[in-house]
Amino acid sequence: MSASSPASAALAATVAAAAALLLLLLLCCPNVARAQTPAFACDASNATLASYGFCNRSAAAAARAADLVSRLTLAEKVGFLVDKQAALPRLGVPLYEWWSEALHGVSYVGPGTRFSPLVPGATSFPQPILTAASFNATLFRAIGEVVSNEARAMHNVGLAGLTFWSPNINIFRDPRWGRGQETPGEDPLLTSKYAVGYVTGLQGAVSGAGALKVAACCKHYTAYDVDNWKGVERYTFDAVVSQQDLDDTFQPPFKSCVVDGNVASVMCSYNQVNGKPTCADKDLLSGVIRGDWKLNGYISSDCDSVDVLYNNQHYTKTPEDAAAISIKAGLDLNCGTFLAQHTVAAVQAGKLSESDVDRAVTNNLVTLMRLGFFDGDPRELPFGNLGPSDVCTPSNQELAREAARQGIVLLKNTGKLPLSATSIKSMAVIGPNANASFTMIGNYEGTSCTPCKYTTPLQGLGANVATVYQPGCTNVGCSGNSLQLDAATKAAASADVTVLVVGADQSIERESLDRTSLLLPGQQPQLVSAVANASSGPCILVVMSGGPFDISFAKSSDKIAAILWVGYPGEAGGAAIADVLFGYHNPSGRLPVTWYPESFTKVPMTDMRMRPDPSTGYPGRTYRFYTGDTVYAFGDGLSYTSFAHHLVSAPKQLALQLAEGHACLTEQCPSVEAEGAHCEGLAFDVHLRVRNAGERSGGHTVFLFSSPPAVHNAPAKHLLGFEKVSLEPGQAGVVAFKVDVCKDLSVVDELGNRKVALGSHTLHVGDLKHTLNLGV
Repeated sequence: MSASSPASAALAATVAAAAALLLLLLLCCPNVARAQTPAFACDASNATLASYGFCNRSAAAAARAADLVSRLTLAEKVGFLVDKQAALPRLGVPLYEWWSEALHGVSYVGPGTRFSPLVPGATSFPQPILTAASFNATLFRAIGEVVSNEARAMHNVGLAGLTFWSPNINIFRDPRWGRGQETPGEDPLLTSKYAVGYVTGLQGAVSGAGALKVAACCKHYTAYDVDNWKGVERYTFDAVVSQQDLDDTFQPPFKSCVVDGNVASVMCSYNQVNGKPTCADKDLLSGVIRGDWKLNGYISSDCDSVDVLYNNQHYTKTPEDAAAISIKAGLDLNCGTFLAQHTVAAVQAGKLSESDVDRAVTNNLVTLMRLGFFDGDPRELPFGNLGPSDVCTPSNQELAREAARQGIVLLKNTGKLPLSATSIKSMAVIGPNANASFTMIGNYEGTSCTPCKYTTPLQGLGANVATVYQPGCTNVGCSGNSLQLDAATKAAASADVTVLVVGADQSIERESLDRTSLLLPGQQPQLVSAVANASSGPCILVVMSGGPFDISFAKSSDKIAAILWVGYPGEAGGAAIADVLFGYHNPSGRLPVTWYPESFTKVPMTDMRMRPDPSTGYPGRTYRFYTGDTVYAFGDGLSYTSFAHHLVSAPKQLALQLAEGHACLTEQCPSVEAEGAHCEGLAFDVHLRVRNAGERSGGHTVFLFSSPPAVHNAPAKHLLGFEKVSLEPGQAGVVAFKVDVCKDLSVVDELGNRKVALGSHTLHVGDLKHTLNLGV
């Protein structure tokens, strides 16, 4: 065949295109590699390995780990204490990288995961803050299952590990926190249910005792929610937290993650809590996580946390002391190199026993045993059939779109939504996020090159009607000369309808960057007002962000017909926005965080108190305790239809059967302990009838709140449960909540003890209120 033949030219073009794609991947993605054989130990083709006890697949994971530890020298053991686990060729153990991320899809953040022309991207779901707004626990798990399928598929071609440091279940305590986007919001119950659902989806149900599909990790333990605010950095911040707030607000999601989700790992945070680095606090690690909650897995540090407690916090005098105190506290794995550098010296100096090292190494190895890392070639094990064709599948991408649809929150509607695609001849699409792509997937994202594919807001809307696009500002900072008002207002004036897409991106809020203002960035308010005033038709405001904004001016403006909050909606965000605006999907998302006014920024972000202090004017935090004004409240969200609630059954009186001689039988007690024989079987059902009273089918979240008696500085109200229902026009359904009195109606007292408040409890569902009297 001649060099100039058409077939040869086509081949050359194909080769050139492949080379261009690889070059693009190498340029814009930091961790890109070609597919290779997955790393694994106990290769069946190596007869020598068959005699080793740690390769005996029929033995228990703990016994196998003990056998391997017994074969290691101290110098070799410390190689198993860090994320870049050293290879051990003499025992057939390859290098293993523990650090991979899967916050809302397999991420390139972390050296354990790489993308290549074989797998150029992974499905990028909405940031957790938007997924949580769906209040759909089934969705939380479904996303986790898809993410773990893609993770295993990538592992089987040597592009990913098996240990993923996700999810982030810190409470979104302050609206300025840059990492709030990574969390499920401000409520402990919602965050707990998200943690359990996502972790269960990730870790899967695998045959074999304690086997794992991938190992999830709940982070950052604990009371971690200040990154960099006015010079206060997470590396040196000491979170001063009362025992009441710790046990009432910050700890419940972690407890649920371990106890109910059976998570394989918990990550301790950078900050100190009440003067102690969390990664060196024996009470928090060995005492609570492993002792009280019975963690079956390993405890990891955040990256370089041990180095930070020595070099930044100066918590110990020597690096050997830092290594010793962390391992003895219960730390098993150090993201970083600190323990590899200083643990041997700590043992030799008598600051740490080798048995302490053995315990930590064993916890790590047992996790790898449960993952099948020591069972030979993973392609011959459960999930071995997964490969590149299982990444970015049409069904995975549709789930990403559905997750965004379910999370989007309609905050205002004067009747102009949904739009009619057939009656609109032109639409102006304006704003710095109107054609956003990479912005939509937030942080801890999949590769920025191709997260399967992007559908921007402009593309999503343009697929339905003719559009005219003007950015209005060249970036979300919208400062100085970046404002382009003339072109934006002209476009709005000539269109039948205007959609303004504003908000934030990672230059405004991110890890290591907290906000100082709750106003829209730069001159975005001026852009919104000018475009709204110039619009000849309805003007719809779409806010793309992780954290909340004070958009009171838009809420009250007669010129703005509707407002939507869309979080960071993931790869299919533009399609989901269009689905909602045009009524192909009836919005059902509800806010998972309080939207505060700008005046809230007078409150120091570093004040960790949850409860208000009337004597100083401190307003408290989150819907459970906040006493100030709100722009929008936790749980707010509109629909294109209406739903009616009717209480079918709930008790009005309950009595705790206390043991003979209990002091509260003869004394007036405000509460009794939420444990003991009087708690056994003490539960009741609340049955509600929910009816779609409108003309459109739609999803609806039914919230059950409780306002407890005013004892122990209890919350004004707190969420007991939520259920998502989908109803056709006129259709009704029954929703049942099972309320465990000692678990669900209890509060945490001033000393951190959980108590059942005696007296009148008010149950809330929408506008319904029901009083339950709890006595002895």
